[in-house]
Amino acid sequence: MPSSTEISGYEVERNKPMPSLNHGLIQANLIFALKLGYKDEYSVVSELSLDLSGWESVPDVCILPKVAINPRQDVATVREPPLCAIEIISPSQSVNELIAKAEKYFQYGVKSCWIVIPALENIYVFSSPDNYEMYKVSETLSDPILSIELELAEVFS
Repeated sequence: MPSSTEISGYEVERNKPMPSLNHGLIQANLIFALKLGYKDEYSVVSELSLDLSGWESVPDVCILPKVAINPRQDVATVREPPLCAIEIISPSQSVNELIAKAEKYFQYGVKSCWIVIPALENIYVFSSPDNYEMYKVSETLSDPILSIELELAEVFS
């Protein structure tokens, strides 16, 4: 078993911290809520490997323009920026790390970025590196860039 300072194979392979139980539950709830409300407009993808002009990242959730599944032609790494990258903070991450990551997403063409803070039951919706709104568990998240609204009580339940 790795010590708390060792980096696991998961973290090395994905270049991101190991997710926790709350992280996984919230990620699943977000994907479900987005698919339920927006399946006709968007494709919602979990753990998508991105290579944006040489900058590699694996957001927890991506929102893409609607794409059809093609079982015979899969893509291991996507080179086009998603419309939205959603990052859920892991226990070993800092908010500053995710803010810096959000700035990189915008630099490479992502239109919207959400940072989810499970311990506070908050989601920050960034429309640019310097412009964001914070939503609490009791509120309805609104992403004006993508015209998405989500009841956060469902995401954090």
